[in-house]
Amino acid sequence: MDWDKLKSFHAAAEAGSLTAAGERLGISQSAVSRQITALEEQLGMSLFQRHARGLVLTDAGQTLHLSTSEMATAAQAASAALRDQQDTAQGDLTVTAPVAFGSTWLVPRLHRFSRQHPDMRIDLRLDDGENYDLLKLEAECAIRLWAADKADLIQRKLATVGTNLYASPEYLEQYGRPKVPDDLDHHRIIAYGRADSPITAMSFAERVGRDDEGPRKAALMVNNVPAMLRAVEAGLGIADLPDYMAAAVPRLVRVLEDFTGPSFDLYFVYPSNLKRSKRVAAFRDFLSSEVDALRAVALRG
Repeated sequence: MDWDKLKSFHAAAEAGSLTAAGERLGISQSAVSRQITALEEQLGMSLFQRHARGLVLTDAGQTLHLSTSEMATAAQAASAALRDQQDTAQGDLTVTAPVAFGSTWLVPRLHRFSRQHPDMRIDLRLDDGENYDLLKLEAECAIRLWAADKADLIQRKLATVGTNLYASPEYLEQYGRPKVPDDLDHHRIIAYGRADSPITAMSFAERVGRDDEGPRKAALMVNNVPAMLRAVEAGLGIADLPDYMAAAVPRLVRVLEDFTGPSFDLYFVYPSNLKRSKRVAAFRDFLSSEVDALRAVALRG
């Protein structure tokens, strides 16, 4: 079977539409459609059911998709291996990281990585879940707030990220400063509002002091930690925030100092077939040095 036709099929199966597949491949929608039609004629069977909402794989399409997924992963692995044949780390590296850590801690430091490795380019994908499959090389390495649970993944603990309750001076002037957890019942709470994320533990402000009762009702639910920081800074209420983020806004006030928020272990994770990758090693060593330099100030662990 023609590889170009299989690539068009695979892109359409992954994206769920011809338009999105064309965007992934850098070709027109009509070109993708022609390739898939030709492949279906060659095989003598339909691979997709066309619906107004997109493409749905037929049973034959699902069988072929399993094979093309393996082929795509093998092609990506070969490409990665070739990039790492050079004497020095160079080429693209796809990294995924949590939204808050990636945007507020990592991004401002990447200029130092670029100076150390001018021949490397970082493709940074911020995500609070696990949407990028490392074993399929959808990303080549990840910074995650939870340990890897697959045998084919290698991980290194970078640090422990602490969190605590914070508010703005303006908010405390208007609503008063809580002295005991029960006081939070009468305050405006800002909570992380995504139930399927590993960082839902950041609902500490809703739960502290209420072991035998349901959580407090939040005045604001938001599924983005940097947005929680901005809400606190703007005086909307009290939230549990990572200490490294709060340290970047010195005017914020820690409240209920005797009650420490949850902490998260921060890991650098990558697939075992990239254990000799110069690009992964370069980024891993950069992260380790940056965390070590700032551990006493922004990270505890």
